[in-house]
Amino acid sequence: MDNVSASGIKALVFDVFGTVVDWRSGVAREVAAFIASAQVTVDPFEFADAWRREYAPAMAEVRAGNRGFVRLDVLHRENLEKALMGFGIDPQSIPAASLDELNLAWHKLDPWPDAVPGLSRLKERFIIAPLSNGNIRLMLDIAKRAGIPWDAILGAEVVRMYKPAPSVYLDTAELLAIEPAELCMVAAHNDDLKAAKACGLKTAFVSRPREHGGAQTKDLFAEGQWDFVASSFIELADMMLGVGQSKRQ
Repeated sequence: MDNVSASGIKALVFDVFGTVVDWRSGVAREVAAFIASAQVTVDPFEFADAWRREYAPAMAEVRAGNRGFVRLDVLHRENLEKALMGFGIDPQSIPAASLDELNLAWHKLDPWPDAVPGLSRLKERFIIAPLSNGNIRLMLDIAKRAGIPWDAILGAEVVRMYKPAPSVYLDTAELLAIEPAELCMVAAHNDDLKAAKACGLKTAFVSRPREHGGAQTKDLFAEGQWDFVASSFIELADMMLGVGQSKRQ
């Protein structure tokens, strides 16, 4: 491993779903409560996975220009109905208010145990903000509930486009009044980092091997020449703040 320095980096932006917060457990918890009240029979984790699978195709429609930009809360609500139909449940048989409440599951996610302590340390030196496909209110609700110490809320709704479109990364650097090379993208997803690197950003991979549960097969390890590779936000803070030896994948 070669030594790598955080010198020149002025801001860190973070993927949120899977990297900062455990979306799967949080959504499954809310689905379990919904099941009890709606008297439907589905496995909460299987439903959470099915709901999440609709995420990428829905955003792809926006990136392709097939529909105008809508915030992720809207896509999640539409995808909820698709997921229900996939389990043979007619969404029309459930009160809309109940579905609207379940859709807020994405606003009630818990951070990984190392996330807030690591972010708090990184905040001492760098600007830190989400660069998520989640909308502003969604990011605010997660942060307020979990005590995530963001300096700003950035991401898809701010730039009106979804990752991994280049404008999301480049426009974010411009909004912060810094060069792309002064901005570091932190994510547990190699495809997010690949897109960021192609735009000239620095990159940091933080592994989350249980994002998709015990049978996860994707993003188990760094698959690119990222600037930093860490097992937690604590280790990333050590690297970027000069504690111990930095690493390059």
